[in-house]
Amino acid sequence: MSRPPTFVPPVCARARMLETARGAFAVLDALPGGAVRGTALLLPGYTGSKEDFIAMLEPLTTAGYRAVAVDGRGQYESEGPDSQEAYAQGELAQDVLAQTAAIGGPVHLVGHSLGGQIARATVLTDPAPFRTLTLISSGPARISPGQRSKVKLLSDALVTMDMAEVWEAMRALDPPEEAEPNGQGREDLRRRWLRHNPAQLLAAGRQLTVEPDRVGELAAVPLPKHVLSGERDDTWPVPLLDDMAQRLGAHRTVVEGAEHSPNTDRPLETAGALTAFWDQY
Repeated sequence: MSRPPTFVPPVCARARMLETARGAFAVLDALPGGAVRGTALLLPGYTGSKEDFIAMLEPLTTAGYRAVAVDGRGQYESEGPDSQEAYAQGELAQDVLAQTAAIGGPVHLVGHSLGGQIARATVLTDPAPFRTLTLISSGPARISPGQRSKVKLLSDALVTMDMAEVWEAMRALDPPEEAEPNGQGREDLRRRWLRHNPAQLLAAGRQLTVEPDRVGELAAVPLPKHVLSGERDDTWPVPLLDDMAQRLGAHRTVVEGAEHSPNTDRPLETAGALTAFWDQY
């Protein structure tokens, strides 16, 4: 589970609802103080939310970029249906296209983990609204065997327990070094978890365990691509991400000191890598 250090947005960002042709989505919309060099749409990962990008918003706007971090349907502050079919990857890709149209393109599209696979499906559906694509810690196909086992445990629990019960069970299983912060940070994470729609978690979990390799399809899309990760990753091993970047002909960034979530582990370095890439386009 991603653990953003804070849920309090910087002064450059405002929390609002983005109205689109496919409904309203909760966003953090961060604007530069001066001229806007470009706009980025940031998609969070499994169990995550727009707050996973919160520490990157100020450095992105300082570099001149508008950054819009979004809760997808059924994630945290965006409402979603109770049917798993509503969270099929194709449906989520259409949501991203609607979000992009509402923001106003062209857009630099960024997806973390599950968000990267949704971003990939989006540009495979229609690359026209996008200037670049960045995949953060998001691999070529399904997640690693160890992570598939964890997703199965979570999915089984979601079928038989309510969200509060699952939260307590997850916390009991966390090793001490991964325990979430105390006080407000702990309550923020719990509140986010409780507001996720279980149908979204079940559908997304299944998608992560069956996702096919679509790198060949993506390589054929005439869009600048960037593969970014930490130096360690237990969801998609780093050598697998290296190979994917080669197959895509993509720019490659490895953020030192970061693991599966460089956007929260090393937000300044990750933001710098993103803007250096975007500056070329």
